[in-house]
Parts: sequence; structure tokens; C-alpha cells
Amino acid sequence: MVQQQDIYFVPNRSHWPIVAAVVLFLTVFGAAHWLNAEPGEAGFGKTVITIGALGILGMFFGWFGSVIRESLAGRYNDQVDTSFRMGMMWFIFSEVFFFGAFFGSLFYVRMFSLPWLAGSGHGVLTHQFLYDAYAGTWGADGGNGPLALGGAFSTVVPWGLPLLNTLILLTSSVTVTIAHHALRGGHRGRVLVFLGLTVLLGATFVTFQAHEYAEAYRELNLTFQTGVYGSLFYMLTGFHGFHVTIGTIMLAVIWLRVLKGHFSPEHHFGFEAVAWYWHFVDVVWLCLFLFVYVL
Repeated sequence: MVQQQDIYFVPNRSHWPIVAAVVLFLTVFGAAHWLNAEPGEAGFGKTVITIGALGILGMFFGWFGSVIRESLAGRYNDQVDTSFRMGMMWFIFSEVFFFGAFFGSLFYVRMFSLPWLAGSGHGVLTHQFLYDAYAGTWGADGGNGPLALGGAFSTVVPWGLPLLNTLILLTSSVTVTIAHHALRGGHRGRVLVFLGLTVLLGATFVTFQAHEYAEAYRELNLTFQTGVYGSLFYMLTGFHGFHVTIGTIMLAVIWLRVLKGHFSPEHHFGFEAVAWYWHFVDVVWLCLFLFVYVL
């Protein structure tokens, strides 16, 4: 007799992949039109990208809802569980390369471009003929280039909000781990408490980062226009903040699912997947704090 675990799972036909393709196209098309539109003609692009973004949210809500209903109905076997785990692993692996590209840009600028512009190695002639007074320093002294594009600026002091946010994320890793162990032990009340704390810590991090950005713009003149330093600072910290926001939303959804009793000590990969993602985001922040704020 064929057991359920021996049957390769074949999902039912779904319209969600088509919906995903349409809304993603609308989002990218709207963004392209917005960025390339003439002054006064960006309204169409903004409208399209808004429709696409709302469509993406609806698609996620509907598609994940279908997956959750199939899971609760007991239609998934060990083969599906393995597929989910491998999919999440490959997703995080792709995220490593995503952030690695930006860290690579930071490394290239600081270790190669600045010394060359200052006359070292291959940049002797560049320094001599283009701007012989450029010292090639990093940060507020040279991060906006030889011509000080964007004006003078100051860097964010790492021992204020950045350090506090580091402690917040490290604490959130502890709370989500405690919640995971509580789930494996069947203590749902403890899971709700510590997972709720993790959500609160994630939201606090995003709030503090928004405050830091506002202060950097108003008080420090640190903007996207302040040369390569400003661009790399906001690209790295901004994308990380976006990932923290998404992670916080996912943790909140998992909290609601725990409240409804969706998980058991033996079957709770949805929780594990979000916990993996959260730990990855925390590790990225440690690298950001060290290489962007401190060094």
C-alpha cells in the first residue's frame, strides 16, 4: 500500500503565478516610467507603481493564504517540507550575494578608488592632472569627492542610535530563539510573549533608523548627493532597514498564526523560516555597524 509520505505532492492549478507576473510587471513598468518621465509627467508612473505595489501585497496575502490552508489540511508531506526548506535556504543564499555586492562596492571604493585618486599606484597621473590637492580620505573629509559635491557633511556617530539599534537587534535574536524553543516545547503562551517582544524590537529598530535618517538630513547634511559616502551609506543601511521592515511584518503574521494555533512542536517550518531570515538580517547589521559606522 502506498503511504502518503511516498507520494510526490502535485499542487492544484493556481492563478497566483499569473497574478504575480502581472503585478510585478506593473510595478517595474511604473517605476521605469516615473524615473524617466519629463517634469510634470511622472503622475502616470506613480499611479501604475502604486497599483502594482498594492497588487503585490494582495498577491502575497492570497498566495500564502492558499499555502497555509493546504498545510493545515494536511496535504504536505516530508518531501514538501524539504522543498520549502531548500527554497528558503536558496533565498537567504541569494540575499547574501545581494548585500555582498554593496559591501563589495564599499570595499572597492575605500581600498582601491580613493588611493588611486590620491595618487597611489595606477592613479599617479589621475592625481597629477585632475586634482592634485585631493588627499583620498574617507568619511566627512573626503567621502564627497574632490569637488565636495553636495557640500560639507558630518558622519553619523556610531555610539549613539547605531549602537542602540545594534543592541536591539541582538536582543531580538535572543527573544526569537527563546520563542522557537518554547514552540518546540509546546508552550504557546511563552511563544506569544517572546515573539511579540521580537516584533516590538523590530518596529523599534525601524523607528530609530527613521529618526537617524531625519537627523542626518537636517543636522549633518548627509544625503544621497554628498558623494559616494552618502550613496553607499543610504544604499546599505536603507536596504537593510527595508529587510528589517519586511521581517517585522513576517514575524507579526507568524504571531497571529501562533495565536490561532497553526503550529505544533513537530511542524512549524513557517516559524523557522522567518527565524532564519531574522537571524540573517541581524548578522548583516553587525557587518554594517562595523564597516559603515565604526571603521
